[in-house]
Amino acid sequence: MTDPNEIEAARAAEAQRITDVRAERARAWLIEAARKRFAGPVSFLLSAPQLEFLPPPRVPEIAFSGRSNVGKSSLLNALTGRQGLARASTTPGRTQELNIFDIGEPLAFRLVDMPGYGYAEAPKDLVRQWKALIFDYLRGRQVLHRVLLLIDSRHGLKDVDHEIMTMLDAAAVSYQVVLTKADKIKPTALAKTLETVLAGTRRHPAAFPEVLATSAETGFGIPELRAAVLAAVDPSLA
Repeated sequence: MTDPNEIEAARAAEAQRITDVRAERARAWLIEAARKRFAGPVSFLLSAPQLEFLPPPRVPEIAFSGRSNVGKSSLLNALTGRQGLARASTTPGRTQELNIFDIGEPLAFRLVDMPGYGYAEAPKDLVRQWKALIFDYLRGRQVLHRVLLLIDSRHGLKDVDHEIMTMLDAAAVSYQVVLTKADKIKPTALAKTLETVLAGTRRHPAAFPEVLATSAETGFGIPELRAAVLAAVDPSLA
């Protein structure tokens, strides 16, 4: 006689297999949909030194934030597949504007390149201006769906990153941590950084419970990042 427990275990295993297959198919579909979206029209729209210069809030926005020299411009270029679309400042830490990029034709959503933070040589009054601009944007932009917070894989979370994360928590803005320059460290070190950073995000209520690792240079993690952007724009796709 067949053990009822074995039958139940087999049924549970089969149900889990079916669930896993469906999840993998959905993931593959989302990655392909995101690839097609970013293969379409992408263009720079404008730079906004103050909120009044922002375009009308008609479509979802995904913002990118990170320390100076985290590789934000390179990641934006890799994400969109356009070299030179986003350009790094010749003076790191001095950019004070929100750079806006249109995605899709007709317009589907926008990417917002936020000013870098944490540059030691930046004047204090400039830092105050940054914080005011960033916090006002975060708090008052209703079409902002998510902030992608970029962290250098080689360094992990620093005090200044937790400060920005606390600001995002206070603004009640959903954000996801994305590791950059994953190709610059060994896989074992990357895995440890991922574990440590994920643990650090648990201290912050607005942090998304998944950390992505990427490399603009090799393309590692870029398809998954595109998929994450698309899912944040339209949560029904997640």
